[in-house]
Amino acid sequence: MPLGFLILFFIFALNVLNAQVAEDCLNAIPICSNTPVNGGTQGYGLDDFDNAPNSGCLEPTMTGYIESNSAWYRFRTGATGQLGFNIGFDTSEDWDFALYKASDCNSLGDPIRCNFFDNSDEDAYMGVGEDPTGNTDNVQYEDWLQVEPGEDYYLLINNFSNNNSGFSIQFSGQIFETNPNDALDCSIIDNLLGAPIAACDNETIILDATTTNALGYTWYADTGAGYQVIAGETAPTLTVNTSAMYRVQVSMPAPPNIISEVQVAFSIAPFSDPLTDETLCMENGTFDLKQKDPEALGPQDPATHVVSYHSSQADADAGLNSLPRNYTLTAGTETIYVRVSSLENPRCYDASEQFTLEGVATPDLTFEDQVFICQDTTGELIGEPFPNAQYSYLWDSGETTPMISVTQPGEYTLTVTNTAGTLACAANRTVTVSVSEPPVISQVLIDDLQTANTVEIVNEVPGNFEYRLDEGPYQASPVLREVSPGMHTVTINDLNGCGTVTENIIVVGFSTFFTPNGDGANDYWQIVGIETLREPVVQIFDRYGKLLFVMEEDYLGWDGTYNGIPVPSSDYWFKVSFLDENEQRVEARYINNHFSLRR
Repeated sequence: MPLGFLILFFIFALNVLNAQVAEDCLNAIPICSNTPVNGGTQGYGLDDFDNAPNSGCLEPTMTGYIESNSAWYRFRTGATGQLGFNIGFDTSEDWDFALYKASDCNSLGDPIRCNFFDNSDEDAYMGVGEDPTGNTDNVQYEDWLQVEPGEDYYLLINNFSNNNSGFSIQFSGQIFETNPNDALDCSIIDNLLGAPIAACDNETIILDATTTNALGYTWYADTGAGYQVIAGETAPTLTVNTSAMYRVQVSMPAPPNIISEVQVAFSIAPFSDPLTDETLCMENGTFDLKQKDPEALGPQDPATHVVSYHSSQADADAGLNSLPRNYTLTAGTETIYVRVSSLENPRCYDASEQFTLEGVATPDLTFEDQVFICQDTTGELIGEPFPNAQYSYLWDSGETTPMISVTQPGEYTLTVTNTAGTLACAANRTVTVSVSEPPVISQVLIDDLQTANTVEIVNEVPGNFEYRLDEGPYQASPVLREVSPGMHTVTINDLNGCGTVTENIIVVGFSTFFTPNGDGANDYWQIVGIETLREPVVQIFDRYGKLLFVMEEDYLGWDGTYNGIPVPSSDYWFKVSFLDENEQRVEARYINNHFSLRR
């Protein structure tokens, strides 16, 4: 539970008890732990700010002064820690406050916390710390106080709207966890009957006026029409169960007699209705515990009660470590303990109910959703290879096994269900099955006439392939570099396991043109690297297919003549053949067999 929501006690409003209203700072009402406070303001009072144009964030109201229907309180801290307070009021009204750290009214200085926002958002609280309803957008809240023992504070509560149906004050903060009994110093209230008391209507309050040498006791009660003698009550103690102002007169052997008054305010003790158990699929991630509030509250008003949820009965009883509203689901069953508290007085609560929250695991499907099959497959298994015996399996094709064998491309959807009682937590996963065609070498592009050539294997079949030259390593790219002249093998391998294809290629170099003009430069057309082949033969043709020249590996080259007569400038073609390992003459493939003669 965030410290800001730890509210240890409440200062309760009794609208009928005007004695608890102080319009001026000099008469500020001392308050401390369990001190009820009147829920309203009376009159404009004196101008405690000497006609000043502002005090911190406070500005003049329609009266022309800063104060308008004001009430003043003072308190003293008794411990070290985080302190805040919540001032509750009707959402249709506009209230302001200012908190001063000062020891007397003559040196208030500027307020250390202040609110002058209108209540256009119709919030129910303003104050220091955190809105007890969990509203993080409430602009009428100031930062927490960090206090030390013995610090004095004055609190001004001002009604701006002149609609005055009362207010309440709750103190909050970590200081009440570490110092529940002395967070605020009650010595500032000097009273025989002690500080005013905020109680729950299911508890008994005993007022004790026991005084040494007393001759007798007379008890009075004021429920709004003045003090009246309580008939028959003459003991030094009085048991009360009704909200009122109580007075005792202690008769002493010598005057004066002792007269003491105390305010007692009872809040209605809340109750918790039984709650139904919850079973949820864990795929939802979290469960909003606030959904259970109406069950816990029953007919009680959610505007005047707070429901919190806890992991242990001890935490629920103490109002500590409340679970987050968006509670993370876990597999299995756990018990959630419920506390219903009164916003008016958080001491009034009921933590007698609980419910179980069961998280049912939604199947986590991680098997492959992209599968390739070969054209000649006899069947490929798809689906969940590690099934859970508690789950049920259903394919959209009707099979009820975790895995099925497929021979055709398409989409196959598996739904896996974990059932707990009437709750079914299901997940589905679609497997896309594609046919992987074997590779085909449709062309080999050779960047030749170099000592180290580049060869690109053209494979027009779509798929996932890898490539290699001779017996070298496979690579993802079809471009093979640093290829020496001569005969080589190139291989394409289907990574989906649907076969390989290998081709022999000849890497040789030749000029794309030559100029047989007798100048000694580029006078012969030659093929570089042909000597790497066994018994190579090069045949040169014109565009009509006429054989013009036959060149073997020991020949100088072609000089551009036919039977000693120069042929004209034109394009010419050639073929290369050689003996393979089987002593068969084969024609080299993938050689760009076109060149030009220029004169």
